[in-house]
Amino acid sequence: MQGTVDGFSYGLVTPAAAFLVACLGAALGLRCTARSLRQPHSWKPGRLALGAAAIGCGAWSMHFIAMMGFVVSETPVGYDRPTMLAGLGLGIVMIGTGIFIVGYRGTTPMALVTGGTVTGLGIATMHYLGMAGIRLRGQVEYDTVTVALSVLIAVAAATAALWTVVSHRGLPSSLAGGLVMGVASTGMHYTGMAAVDVRLDPAAAAGADGRPDAAVLLPMLIGPAIFLLLVGVAVLFDPVRTGEGPGRDRSQVAVVGARAGVPTQRTRTRLPHRSAGEGDRAAARPERRGSPDFHDW
Repeated sequence: MQGTVDGFSYGLVTPAAAFLVACLGAALGLRCTARSLRQPHSWKPGRLALGAAAIGCGAWSMHFIAMMGFVVSETPVGYDRPTMLAGLGLGIVMIGTGIFIVGYRGTTPMALVTGGTVTGLGIATMHYLGMAGIRLRGQVEYDTVTVALSVLIAVAAATAALWTVVSHRGLPSSLAGGLVMGVASTGMHYTGMAAVDVRLDPAAAAGADGRPDAAVLLPMLIGPAIFLLLVGVAVLFDPVRTGEGPGRDRSQVAVVGARAGVPTQRTRTRLPHRSAGEGDRAAARPERRGSPDFHDW
């Protein structure tokens, strides 16, 4: 007996909310990744790990927000928490592997393809492990071709998002990459859901309440939501350490050169016209930094 499956029981509310959360987590994670490319070696692993966790939490939260709209009319839908958490952990590890490949290998085509492939597979693994945690009076089956298409969508979009970030590294590229990664997560999810077919047990009662168990789903979303909030605060209030932006790099070089007594190109053109006292004051001026430029964010 075939079950009546509906993935949009709340209309467009759950897809829109899921997409926004996926974009938020991806944008924060990709921003951390972009910043790590300009970080000293000691800061890079932490930035990359934070970025991977943000992308993973965003994709995982997207999945279960979207699943709130998934119903099977003939049977209630429940979830197994250990399986759900296993999907979150394994997905973050795989996404982190792809992020670290790009973070340490740079913008080479091989690094981007490898990192994007592993990241996309991490998103797909998170989705299908989450689906393995579904508990209902029947069996969930999949169309193989549609499943393969969903994985390809995740891999292609994840690769494109990473390329966007590592090629440009500014705030607009992080937002664009987050949008692409949000499309990857959400598009992969609903393509995978199109492959779902539920075969009911004979004991399944027609007309049963098929709503998902919100008492299970909502508490599972609180932790990732708080984590994404903390990552957003960290990204918002830590723009100076990145050292991004050509203007910031030049000013820092000028400060170091002046302190060491080595005139930079800028100071060489002005030193003949300054007295000794003016030179000392000029060497101290670059330390007065203004507000961070647009690229630092």
